[in-house]
Amino acid sequence: MAASTLTAPPTRDYHLTAAQIEQFDRDGYLVLKNRIPAELLARLQDAADAWIRDGRAVAADDPARADYQFAHRGGASRLFRVDYLHGKGQPASLELLGSPAVLGIAESLAGADAVPTYESLVFKDAGDGAPIDWHQDAVHPRTRRIFNVDVYLDASRIGEGALRVAPGSHRAPVDVCQLQDEYGWDAPGVVQVELDPGDVLVHDVMIVHGSEAVQGNRLRRTIYYEFRSAAQILAEGPWDAEWIDRRLRLIPVALREHARRNPAAEAFAWNIPADLAPRAAGDDEAELRIAHGVHSPGSYCSAGSVPFSS
Repeated sequence: MAASTLTAPPTRDYHLTAAQIEQFDRDGYLVLKNRIPAELLARLQDAADAWIRDGRAVAADDPARADYQFAHRGGASRLFRVDYLHGKGQPASLELLGSPAVLGIAESLAGADAVPTYESLVFKDAGDGAPIDWHQDAVHPRTRRIFNVDVYLDASRIGEGALRVAPGSHRAPVDVCQLQDEYGWDAPGVVQVELDPGDVLVHDVMIVHGSEAVQGNRLRRTIYYEFRSAAQILAEGPWDAEWIDRRLRLIPVALREHARRNPAAEAFAWNIPADLAPRAAGDDEAELRIAHGVHSPGSYCSAGSVPFSS
């Protein structure tokens, strides 16, 4: 991957530095401490509580149930993931997307044509510390960076199921079944990442990562926003130009929400190329849920692994 041709020069405080970009390319992940302002963090924590509460209340035969992922564990159906956050009544998700804290990362790594491709809440409920087996979120030709911005709403600690990552494993597909069979959770070079509420972990979608089962764990909630460049999507799929246009319409809505909640704060200067500038539909509600239809394949082993998450 010719990283130098893909990097937006860090010209503002909200961009990543050249050293941070180099570290991300080398290791496949980057920790950014205290990236999310305290007021926004509190709104996101409240929003996450609402998404979880609403998801548990959705009837099994309700079509909306498709946005909520459950697993059957311990004789009960347990919610662990909420997709398509922006259309679920909590504007904090849009405020987060429109924040310089997030879009500065996206532009630094994907370029000015960064497209927000996924938005999800994944959580381990208190006392439900199920494992997330070793996996790679998506495997791709690596002509461009594809990455997740992981916003931690709760502390993640060693001994309590903290995320494990294998630095450098993002450069090629990995047989995660063999890795699991040979080493379990203690493969050579694996790092456990401790994070506090408001910290951000940026991870390459091909880095091998997971977390072991724990007992008596505390609630841990993480919001994931994936980004890819429009050029990469157009060249390699799995979506088309119309889908890109629809996803890019999220950003003006998000920028307005961030400005509404933070009128005195620095706004992100969106540098979208003119030929990609989205055609607004004039109805914000219509912009908030753009279905994926298809996904890039990842590398998983156990049928119990969580797809498209960390």
